[in-house]
Amino acid sequence: MLSVVQRVAEAAVVVAGTEIGRIGPGLLVLVCAERGDTPEQADRLLAKLLKLRIFSDDGGKMNHSVQNIDGRGTPGGLLIVSQFTLAADTRGGNRPSFTNAAPPDTGRQLFDYLVARARAAHPQVQTGQFAADMRVHLINDGPVTIPIQVV
Repeated sequence: MLSVVQRVAEAAVVVAGTEIGRIGPGLLVLVCAERGDTPEQADRLLAKLLKLRIFSDDGGKMNHSVQNIDGRGTPGGLLIVSQFTLAADTRGGNRPSFTNAAPPDTGRQLFDYLVARARAAHPQVQTGQFAADMRVHLINDGPVTIPIQVV
């Protein structure tokens, strides 16, 4: 699974003019299932997201995870958004190919699985809408943007 993780001060997703998800400080996670990906890879991605230490401690070092963004037990939000375009292959010209992305049914199943597991493990989880035309609004904190590929 591919993902791009952004540490945000806040983020929101809008579909057809309606806000469907919003978080305050936390992680915006753009995620793409690729052909051959499994629920086990989604589990590994979630484990990495929950433990990734990219929130600053009092000394300015990235020592805290989304589970404890301030060192005092405060959880941050997770905003998980499906984005098949992360699988883009641009080696063959100017028009990207998305053949490495999982088929839509498989992608939806893995996305739904990841979200369900995240909601079971973390108190603040919001999502985008799979296969929708979304507007994602964010204030990147840092900026901190980290690509993650779980194989």
